Amino acid sequence: MSGTDKNDLTDRVAGIVLAGGQGTRLFPLTKSRCKPAVGFGGRYRLIDIPLSNALNSKINRLFVISQYFASNLHQHILATYRFDLFKEGGIELLCPEEDTDKKVWFEGTADAVRKNLHHLLKAPVDYFLILSGDQLYNIDLVELLQFARDTNAEMVIAALHVPENEAHRMGVMKIDNTFHVKEFKEKPKTKSELKPFEVQKEGKTSYLASMGIYVFRRDVLISLLKEPGIDFGHHLIPFQAAKGGSYAYIYNGYWVDIGTIASFYDANMSLLNQSHCLETYNEANPIYTRSHNLPSPLIINTKVNRSFISQGSIIEAEEIDHSVLGMRCRVGKGTKIRHSILMGHQFYSAPLHQHPPLPLNFTIGKNCVIEKAIIDEHTCLGDNVQLVNKNNLETYDSEGICIRDGIIIVTSGTELPDNFRL
Repeated sequence: MSGTDKNDLTDRVAGIVLAGGQGTRLFPLTKSRCKPAVGFGGRYRLIDIPLSNALNSKINRLFVISQYFASNLHQHILATYRFDLFKEGGIELLCPEEDTDKKVWFEGTADAVRKNLHHLLKAPVDYFLILSGDQLYNIDLVELLQFARDTNAEMVIAALHVPENEAHRMGVMKIDNTFHVKEFKEKPKTKSELKPFEVQKEGKTSYLASMGIYVFRRDVLISLLKEPGIDFGHHLIPFQAAKGGSYAYIYNGYWVDIGTIASFYDANMSLLNQSHCLETYNEANPIYTRSHNLPSPLIINTKVNRSFISQGSIIEAEEIDHSVLGMRCRVGKGTKIRHSILMGHQFYSAPLHQHPPLPLNFTIGKNCVIEKAIIDEHTCLGDNVQLVNKNNLETYDSEGICIRDGIIIVTSGTELPDNFRL
């Protein structure tokens, strides 16, 4: 497609990023932030991925709909995505509003779009592209939009082939040889419900599943939102698919929905292995994030293997192996960190009179051993702390520390004393 054709297409599209999820399955990382605001890969936030994909595809008119802990997310977006004064488009931040009749609260994905429709319809566009604020992928969204135009689709569902164990938690569909969606079912619970959606791909049984990315023709979205139902996947997508005129766009690249602690951890580890992961080293399609005026990391007598160490960090550890260290991490002598994620900090030490109080200094002490753990921001670990899950627990709960999916998590604001062991 020529540059002119591409711009003509993307100029007539507005992106809607749904960023209001509470993220209960990602708790405790969502204890004080919404899921799209959770850090990723040592320097990004999850929200950066859909926004970057949209901007790299020249979709410059974007709406972000948020709800839980919206302030932190909004501050990040405003500090990161600054549009040129003479450039069309921009990012509009939408959240629940209180009017003279009642206080608005979004009850689901479709409800969030419905209650903001009066804002969205001010955009002079022919299509609306709906994205999720907590998924990882590298997609040329122009191809998706061109597919919508070429098929004259009323609705397009971006889809990919998944195995049975993943199909139960996603919407699955049947299509014909023109990619027309014949049937759609959200999260089939039983094998008998799933069986009719089986397909063969490369000699293996798989299922065509929705990625939660949709393209709607403007008039179709307006009409669809008049129907009852608070959620796209459970209510409106099956309804629209049954009417006809819907198509599936088949995607074959990397895609991960960050739904659990395990999926979050694995996605970070895959970046280190550079195997089936989010592509971050492509200068033609960068992942944008907030710029910080921090010095390069200082690393002193430390053996480092397959790890990210972010700006502003001061590392005197003995060993950092297969680990992600966010900004402003400070690690003491003799400490070993393996297969772990340190989320980093927003500042080096706690402000005075902080409420609730935080540890005075955000450091990991001397001679600690940390394995398969996530250390959240604004935490302090004393000397000789051992976090190794010595009893191989899948779940565990205590004040300031827990285990989910076999992964130790030290929650934000926690201070662990010298010689603490888990």
